[in-house]
Amino acid sequence: MAETELCEKRIFELCDLIRETAFSLHRFLRHGHMERVYETGLAIRLQKAGLEVETQHSLMVRDEDGTELGEYFADMLVARQIIVEVKAKRAVTDDHVAQILGYLRGCRIKHGLLINLGTPRLFVKKYVLDPV
Repeated sequence: MAETELCEKRIFELCDLIRETAFSLHRFLRHGHMERVYETGLAIRLQKAGLEVETQHSLMVRDEDGTELGEYFADMLVARQIIVEVKAKRAVTDDHVAQILGYLRGCRIKHGLLINLGTPRLFVKKYVLDPV
């Protein structure tokens, strides 16, 4: 198997672990908490599982020619390769999807997860965007 395939396989395994951890947290806390509570709980659980997790991690947003446009703070950056956006909303909207896709594109990161813990049923969706 090629090195990039191994890397991609590892990314998908990490995403599965993040999903399972979010489900476990949601099953315990249920919905109704502030976003920050879920973000902290998820980060702590992922760190306990041995993952490298950076919360409110600064990422530079760049234009297509590489010009720095501004700074974005990811809710979580896992293994320096996966942006995790945590929400505690009644529903995920097109704006939330546009937000994570914009962050992936602007920060040149390929993989992201949008997680909403604010409803009775957990929402997790993975996004893959080839950096330009």
